[in-house]
Amino acid sequence: MKRYDAYIFDLYGTLVDIHTDESRPLFWKKVAEFYTLQGVPYQPMELKQAYLGLVKELEEKLSSARNCDAHEAHSEIELGEVFERLYIEKKKQADQQLIMRTAIFFRQASTTHIRLYSGAKELLGALRDSGGKVYLLSNAQRIFTKPELEMLGLIDCFDDIVISSDYGCKKPDLEFYRKLIERNRLEPARCLMIGNDPVCDIWGAQNAGMDSYYIHSALSPQPAPPSSGRGKLQTTYYQEGMDLHKVRRKLL
Repeated sequence: MKRYDAYIFDLYGTLVDIHTDESRPLFWKKVAEFYTLQGVPYQPMELKQAYLGLVKELEEKLSSARNCDAHEAHSEIELGEVFERLYIEKKKQADQQLIMRTAIFFRQASTTHIRLYSGAKELLGALRDSGGKVYLLSNAQRIFTKPELEMLGLIDCFDDIVISSDYGCKKPDLEFYRKLIERNRLEPARCLMIGNDPVCDIWGAQNAGMDSYYIHSALSPQPAPPSSGRGKLQTTYYQEGMDLHKVRRKLL
């Protein structure tokens, strides 16, 4: 197999197995109780509607600022602003510490499980030991993801971590790929993108001039895209099923 200078990983569904559920009434009840304890009373449905309304408002505002159609844009808002606005709506100013505590509670209340896929840290370490650089390019919220990377022991496993909420755009947006490329002076032809999403990771990488390695995991869009024949997924490497030990063997 071809050796690369840089190995770029997606996070959720590629290195980390996670399930979150923000649809449950109990979830919104818990978050409403949290806000109420901070002195800003919300009813569960009131809070849910306010949250979703603010998300939509900020997404449309960001898409407009980027001069792109809101239905086609790959924009990414920063959810910390949403949590802050929910306090402001009730006439309370929230400092950064309170916003962070709110975000952590929100994420933990919605998460039913989170764990590393077997072999994740070993794979990242082996690639670095072989002389390659290892990067994270994730569609995510830093306010959620940084604590999770620390909890899972991944924070020091990468040469650089690029998270979409920091830049207002996300995969498969070419602008987001360019952020990583320019920050680290990468040569796209010497990069391999490894991920579980045919559009965000595979098409996005191809558009950025990179090779790609598709892993069809349980968190991938279903059903699996064809690996051959008509409609074949245009990826350099295709793997059916989550097995990072196999990825390590193939790459090294």
